[in-house]
Formats: sequence, C-alpha cells, structure tokens
Amino acid sequence: MRFTIPNILTLIRLGLIPVFVVAFYLPFAWSPFAAALIFVIAGVTDWFDGFLARRLKQTSRFGAFLDPVADKVMVAAALVLITEHYDSVWITIPALTMIGREIIISALREWMAELGKRASVAVSWIGKFKTAAQMMSLVFLLWHPDNLPWVTELGYVLLYVAAALTYWSMFQYLYAAKDYLLDDVE
Repeated sequence: MRFTIPNILTLIRLGLIPVFVVAFYLPFAWSPFAAALIFVIAGVTDWFDGFLARRLKQTSRFGAFLDPVADKVMVAAALVLITEHYDSVWITIPALTMIGREIIISALREWMAELGKRASVAVSWIGKFKTAAQMMSLVFLLWHPDNLPWVTELGYVLLYVAAALTYWSMFQYLYAAKDYLLDDVE
C-alpha cells in the first residue's frame, strides 16, 4: 500500500469514527454540535479523497476497498447513535432499513463481481440522491439544537426522503441483477 493523500484521508476518516462516537456521548451542551461537525468533516474527507485520487491519478486497490468501508461504518455509527438518542420507532425503522440496504447491496455487488458483472450494479443517480439526503438528515439529527427545532424536523423529513430513496435504489439494483439472481445454478 502506498500512503497517498487519498489513502491518508480515508484512514483519517476511519480514525474519526471513535472520536465521533465519544464526542456524541460527551456530557456537554456543545457535544451534539461537535459530533455533527466531525460527521461533516468525515463527509468532506470522503469527497476529497475520491476527487484527489482521480485528479492526482492516485487510485489504488487499497483505497477502492477501504473508502466504501469507511463510509458505511461512519454512516452505520451515526444511524445507531440517532436511533439510541431519539429512542423512537420513527427513527429506528428507517435506520434499520438503511443499514439493511447497505448489507444487501454490498453483498449483491460482491456476488456480481464474482460473476464478472459488477458494472450491472454500479452506483446510480438515485443512490447519489439517497446518500445526499441521508447525510444531511444525519447532520441535522445529530446536531438537534434545542433553540432551532426546525433543524430536527428537517432531519426527520430528510431521513424519510432518504429511506424512500433507499428502497427505490435497492429495488433498482436488485432488478438490474434479477436475471442472475433468478437463474438456476447447474
């Protein structure tokens, strides 16, 4: 593995995960803002590592493997934290949906890659919109300022937009792979 700038940014994002969780649980009034800010910083490093890898021609197998892992673990941690914080079925169901979708689609992509058909389940524009809505909702729900209740309400709305797009994109990926999924093995 080469220590390129994109790979270093991915490793920083991985290292931010426990910092993010600790910040979330700190017993201070500023803790929710700090956790949301760390989450935003992690999101920015995700964008930059991909941009720089392409721009500097520093793509690597290590980065291609670790980048989506870091993203999924950070998002799963945020979903678990908001589920625990809000202690509500209205947060738990979309959070479990999103985590479950990531597991299903990751397994589908791995399986399709084994068949040499990975391109059939490449990231779509729906997946990109889902990610944007999901990330914004998580920032707002992590921050949840008492003096700005509209922030939390917007977080709820975006969480449900992300959940709807989660289902839509998951079914789109499964539909794209249906011929391979439904084919009998001989």
